[in-house]
Amino acid sequence: MRRNRLAASGRIRTSMLDKLHHLIRSHGALRPGRGLASGVIALLLAALCVLGVLAFHFPEYLTTPELRKNYNVALLRQLLYWALVLAGAIALFNMVFARKRWLSASTFGLIGLALALGGHQVEVDPAFPDGTPYIGLDWFVLDLLGSALVFVFIEKLFPLRREQPVFRPEWQTDFQHFLVNHMIVGFLLLATNLAVHRLFGWAVKDGVQAWVRDLPFAVALLGLVLVADLVQYWVHRAYHEVPALWRLHAVHHSAKSMDWLAGSRQHMLEVLITRTLVLAPIFVLGFSKPVIDAYIVIVGFQAVFNHANVSVRLGPLRYLIVTPNFHHWHHSQDSEAIDRNYASHFAFLDHLFGTAVQSDREWPARYGVLGDYVPDGFWRQLVFPFVWKAKPERARPQA
Repeated sequence: MRRNRLAASGRIRTSMLDKLHHLIRSHGALRPGRGLASGVIALLLAALCVLGVLAFHFPEYLTTPELRKNYNVALLRQLLYWALVLAGAIALFNMVFARKRWLSASTFGLIGLALALGGHQVEVDPAFPDGTPYIGLDWFVLDLLGSALVFVFIEKLFPLRREQPVFRPEWQTDFQHFLVNHMIVGFLLLATNLAVHRLFGWAVKDGVQAWVRDLPFAVALLGLVLVADLVQYWVHRAYHEVPALWRLHAVHHSAKSMDWLAGSRQHMLEVLITRTLVLAPIFVLGFSKPVIDAYIVIVGFQAVFNHANVSVRLGPLRYLIVTPNFHHWHHSQDSEAIDRNYASHFAFLDHLFGTAVQSDREWPARYGVLGDYVPDGFWRQLVFPFVWKAKPERARPQA
């Protein structure tokens, strides 16, 4: 009898893992009302709670030093506690009403793990040396929660495509890109800083840096954003016009739906190259840390907002700054949008260099790479630039 119970339990666990694996690899939309969308929210929330508990246990390795200095530990404990309660409440509701019970069981498993590790009551040991290598797990958790709460709300308030669900097709692929690119943010920043110092240290001039540091904050910030966008414009244009670079950038353009998560679809090598080249003039010119911090906030917001599923054009201002409308055209398959709208912050750069989209329509019809030859799935997209054999008609960048 016991052997039969163990065998049945093993089959249940195997079936649950198979369903979770299928959910992760699936590329279809999750429609509300069936328990799958709410179940995924509960599961993700429980998983973030586990990561939060681990960050409490190992702050020296899993938290970002700049953020660590400003944490209110008592507040974070309360957030962790109520996140566990919310995840459990959603899972219990779905369990009681027989909605995707396997998903609820997985959520309860993660909640149990978080509690077994100490939950929100884990004591934090602040005694560790500065300069300890870290992977920024806290940044990933906070960025995901903050971005989801803010931008999903904005998308529902000002939707461009009302019929598009929060968990739209291919969200799993973009979420995995988000996870990887944010989890290794510490490594990326370290690698970028090393590359910038080694490659461009010779260009540093003390007199120039002193002059830049003495600029008023607003002037310096405007100058930094303009300099960064000028560099990013030409780097971005090169990704489209140089076939070897297009192999990397095609991954970003392969998203066929636009929302706050779509901008996370970027090949890791592209992230490293772009960050190194954009940070180079910032390093050489010597902008102050407060100005750079403000720029990071601006670029972080625009990178997410301009991919979002929001109907925002901003009237005449759209000719000056990049809006979602401007950047959605850049991701379009429509003929008038191919290799257009490269700027990230200032739309007037594309008008200045003759690469702005000219169309009688307000919004594009289709997104993605023309020909749809980039595979679905994070791992397949990771190796795509190195294995893709371009056909003659696709040898030149097409989107």
